[in-house]
Parts: sequence; structure tokens; C-alpha cells
Amino acid sequence: MTWFADDWGNFFVAQVGAAATLSGLLFVAVSINLARILAIEHLPERAAETLTVFVGVLVVATFGLVPGQSATAFGVEIVGTGSAVWIVSVKAQMRAYRNAEARRWLVRRAVGTQAATLPFVVGGALLVGGRPSGLYWLVGGVLASFAAGIQNAWVLLVEILR
Repeated sequence: MTWFADDWGNFFVAQVGAAATLSGLLFVAVSINLARILAIEHLPERAAETLTVFVGVLVVATFGLVPGQSATAFGVEIVGTGSAVWIVSVKAQMRAYRNAEARRWLVRRAVGTQAATLPFVVGGALLVGGRPSGLYWLVGGVLASFAAGIQNAWVLLVEILR
């Protein structure tokens, strides 16, 4: 039963495009400052974390476009994706905590990625439980992912030059 496909198809199509575009722009931002990013111990992982957050939205939205799947299957895919992005982010942040320079940004960074990933886990769990309201949690996860990713991209593009 694909009860969400008709109502949410345009949303998922838009998010696939936006996430793919932001991922590409992140590659441009990193390439502009590659030498500087590589010279600062914690920044390559921050770039990878940012890419993971953007790709997480890309994967979630792509799963939303798969025809004929059940809401339960979609929910399981979303929980898995959100959990994987959360694990990657937390591991990168734990390693960054050891760096005094990275620590001053860590709270904002951690809050951003928690807000980006946990709505996917909650939304997916609600879908597995048969609650269509889980789709609205995905909207929050997408918006928070874009906000967190753009904040990190700003650091990688502009703040490291100050």
C-alpha cells in the first residue's frame, strides 16, 4: 500500500533535487579551500559529516519515490538512514571533541545534526507503527538537515579564512 505516494511525491522529488544540488555545491566549497581544510585536523571530518547529512536527505527522498512499497518498508528505510547518518555524525563529533579549536563550534554543530537526524528516526518509527504523521517529521528532518549542512558549509567556505 503506497498511501503516501500521490500526496507526497512532489515533496520527495523536490528534496532529491535540492539535496543533490547542495551536495554538489559542498564539493565546490571544499575544492575551493581544500588545502586549508586539509591543514586543519578536524575539518575533513566535518566536510564528510556535512556531505553525509545532505546525502541522508537524498536517500530518504529517493526511498519516498520507490513505487509500490508499503509504509512499513518506507519507515524501516527511513529509520535505517536516519540512524546511519546519526552514527556517522556523532562519531565525527566525538573525535572533534579532542581538538580544542573544534570544541568551540561543537555544541552548535551537535545540536544541528541531532535536529537533522532524529526526526528521521522518529518519523520512520511512526510510519512503521502505521501512523501517517511520521511523514511530517520528515519535513522537519529535511529542513534541519539543510540548515545544519549549510551552516557547516559556511564554516568550510568562509569561516576558515578568518
